[in-house]
Amino acid sequence: MKKLVFVSLIAVLVSACLGSDFADSVEGSWQMTSGTLDGEEIPILDSHPITMVIEGNQISGTASCNGYSGTFDLDGSEVTIGPLATTQMACFPEETMQAETMFGEAMTRVETVTLDDELTLSGDGVELVFVALQPVPDAELTNTVWQLDGLISHDAVSTPVLGTNATIEFFTDGSMLGDTGCRPFSGQYTISGDEVTVTGITSDGQECEPDVAAQDELFLAVIESGFRFEIEGINLTTWSESSDDLGLVFLAA
Repeated sequence: MKKLVFVSLIAVLVSACLGSDFADSVEGSWQMTSGTLDGEEIPILDSHPITMVIEGNQISGTASCNGYSGTFDLDGSEVTIGPLATTQMACFPEETMQAETMFGEAMTRVETVTLDDELTLSGDGVELVFVALQPVPDAELTNTVWQLDGLISHDAVSTPVLGTNATIEFFTDGSMLGDTGCRPFSGQYTISGDEVTVTGITSDGQECEPDVAAQDELFLAVIESGFRFEIEGINLTTWSESSDDLGLVFLAA
């Protein structure tokens, strides 16, 4: 009897170790390469990838357009994905929102995880296949062309006006150049930790078309006031020093 108890204990310990190893192996950053929902292919757009980051029992990523986050409770190869909170942007083209809707529905049905060369999430009528992403080195604030990707106003994040190309670039001599998507501007800046102080902003003074005037106003309001910033990979997020409700999101071009 003692031997049976001892053997049973070993089996439990081995099972626990294998479960722990598997949980560790699925942690990291992933990008979806294919997916089906009830036999229909989920659109994959190079410009709007579907990504997933697993850290412990937390999951987050981008669902083609909006960001999402929630819980990821793994028990062996079985998984329960908790309710996912998402941002509420609208993106173009239409396939982007179609992909996001289908991915969101698919994630509610996921029941199992398998890992070979790829990570596969499966469930009733669902198969989502991901490949591992290598960590992206953080871009530098200076000598990088940053392209506007989102405008933060209170709890909402909106996309730049379609057809505009809003950018900003910081040079090591303390000067900067940019364009709000309506008009170019220039100025000087200094950095202290994660805070940027801006002086001498000048623009050409031209009037903006009504559809881009709000973008122009918010862009300059955040930059002129000075701002805090955070860089993660190729993403730059800024928050106005005068209001935590205002900010800008950029991608390294």
